[in-house]
Amino acid sequence: MPVKPSSKEEEHFAQMEFERRKLMAQTQAAQLATEEQARLKELHWMRCPKDGSELLETELRGVKVDICSTCGGMWLDAGELGAITEADKTGVLGSFQKLFRS
Repeated sequence: MPVKPSSKEEEHFAQMEFERRKLMAQTQAAQLATEEQARLKELHWMRCPKDGSELLETELRGVKVDICSTCGGMWLDAGELGAITEADKTGVLGSFQKLFRS
């Protein structure tokens, strides 16, 4: 005759199964988030944030900046504004940079 497990034993195994399923769901969610991030990067890479057109890389004062092929908007990556204005600290671009550093 089989022995019926106690309710505490059943609770323990139910809790273990719950934790296992929770961990599996978290792993799947993380994998989907990573895949979605890669998909979005592929869709938006080198695209204008304003109108979605292709961004063309061009050189400005020795720094490569991105310019929209349609609207002409200029987009700078981190540190590019500082690199452009470094040579012209007293000019218009230097004053422009001071606005963002204060």
